[in-house]
Order: sequence, then structure tokens, then C-alpha cells
Amino acid sequence: MRFDNRFFQKKKFEPRTIKKYFNGALKDFKIAFKNNNPEVIFIFSYLALVKIGITLVAFSGYKIKSRTGHHIKILEKLSQILNNNDIEIIGDKMRKKRNLDLYEGGIIISAKEAKEYLNFVQEVIDKAERYLKSQNSLF
Repeated sequence: MRFDNRFFQKKKFEPRTIKKYFNGALKDFKIAFKNNNPEVIFIFSYLALVKIGITLVAFSGYKIKSRTGHHIKILEKLSQILNNNDIEIIGDKMRKKRNLDLYEGGIIISAKEAKEYLNFVQEVIDKAERYLKSQNSLF
């Protein structure tokens, strides 16, 4: 798997750092899971998805560079690492909605849509955890 040096920098991470990233994703997911507001569920689900991507990129020995388009690259790599094209497709849809909300004056997320995104992110987290365990990592 190739990591574009415009977006990624080779770096070895300590297992505790990777675990910290993973736990940060879980923390955001729990906020989404325990909330009733669709916008909060959506935003924290998206954050959890990005943080899972950062976790697996770090586990692969790379640090993401903060620059325009880096969330796209995180979702792309997460999709490749977990061998699931839906992650890139659905993740990009979430990213675009988040950008509309942030930069274009807001969007409306329905309760049904928020729940679907939450369930999707739960599946990705579960798959990421299985992946890390299968790699004899810190899990």
C-alpha cells in the first residue's frame, strides 16, 4: 500500500499512542451513541470515523499531515486498510455533509439518517478492532 508523502509522513508510533488514538475514537462514538440530537450523533460519528482512520494509519507507520484534503486521504486509507470501499464512499458523503454544515450555514440531519451513520461507524470500529487484533497488535 502506497502512502502519498504529500499527506503522510513515515513515523513509528508507540503501541500506547495507537491505543490512545483508538480510545479517542471510542470516546467520540460513545458521545454520539448516548445522545438524542441527530446533529450531535452525526458530528461525533464522523469524528469517530476519522479518528479510527488516524489510528489505522498510525498503526501502518504513518502520520497524517494536516492540510487541505487530509480527511479525504484518511478515509481513503481506512477504506484500503480494511478492504471496504463503502468506508470511502459513505465516509466521503459524511465529510461533505459535515463541510456543508460547517462552511455553508448548516444542514438538517434526520434522526433516521443519524442512526444509519451511527450504525455504519459502529461496524467500522468493530472491523478496525478485529483488524488490529488479527495483526497481533496491542488489542
